[in-house]
Amino acid sequence: MIVGDHIEGVLLDIDDTLVDTRGAFTHALAAVRVHYLPHIPDSQHGEIVAMWRADANGHYGAYTRGEQTADEQRMARANELHAAFGGAPLDAAAFEAWNNTFMTAFAAGWKPFPEARQVVDQLREHGYRIGALTNAGEELQRRKMALCGLEDVDILVTLDTFGVGKPDPRVFHEAARMLGTQHQHTLYVGDELDVDARGAKAAGLRGIWLDRPGTRRGGVHVEDRHVALNEGIPVISALNELFTHHVLGERKAT
Repeated sequence: MIVGDHIEGVLLDIDDTLVDTRGAFTHALAAVRVHYLPHIPDSQHGEIVAMWRADANGHYGAYTRGEQTADEQRMARANELHAAFGGAPLDAAAFEAWNNTFMTAFAAGWKPFPEARQVVDQLREHGYRIGALTNAGEELQRRKMALCGLEDVDILVTLDTFGVGKPDPRVFHEAARMLGTQHQHTLYVGDELDVDARGAKAAGLRGIWLDRPGTRRGGVHVEDRHVALNEGIPVISALNELFTHHVLGERKAT
C-alpha cells in the first residue's frame, strides 16, 4: 500500500478523522433526546444517531455546496428527526433553543482520537508539512481543534474559504497552495470515500480513505473497500496506519 516517496505534505480531514465527531454527535443527541424526545428509550438512541449521521436527504451536502446555511441544514435535519421519532415540529424560535441544547452538548463531546496527536507529531518529525481541510465553518473548527489540542497544524482550509467544500477541487488546490506543495505530492486523508478520497484524487492529490471500524455513516454514502481499492485508493483503519502499514516513510525536512 505504499503511496510513494514523493509526498511532501499531508492534509487531514477533521471530523471523524482527527476528532471523534460521531461520539460528539452521540453526546449532543443524548441531550436532545432528554429535552425533546423523552419518550424514546435508551435502547433506541443508536437509531437517532444513525439517522442524524446518515442525513438521507443530503442537507449537509447542500450546506457544503453553498445551498443552505449551517442553521438551515441543522433545522431541516432536526425536524426530520422529530418527525421520525415523535417529536414536536420546530419553528424558528423553537429551533433556536434546540440548537443551543445541541451545540452546547456537541462541544462538550469533542475529543481527539487516541492516536491523533501522536500521528500529527510523527508527520512533523518525519518532515511532512501538515494541514487540515474541513467541510465546516472556520470559527467552529478552530475552537474544536484548540479544545482537542490539535491547533498547531500548519494551515487550515474550511468551508468559509470559498463558500463551498469538498469535493470541489478548489478547496483541495487551495489547501495544497497554502501548504506549499504540488498537488501530486500532497496526500489527503479523510473518513468519507466519496467526498474525501475520491475528491482528492479527482483534484490531482493522493487520496486515502480512513475507514474506521464501526463509524460508517450509511445512507447515501459510498462505503465499500472493494470500490476504493479497485480505484487505486488505499484504505486504512486508523491514522497510525499511515506509518505501520508503510503508506508513508520518513523524509528529510526541506
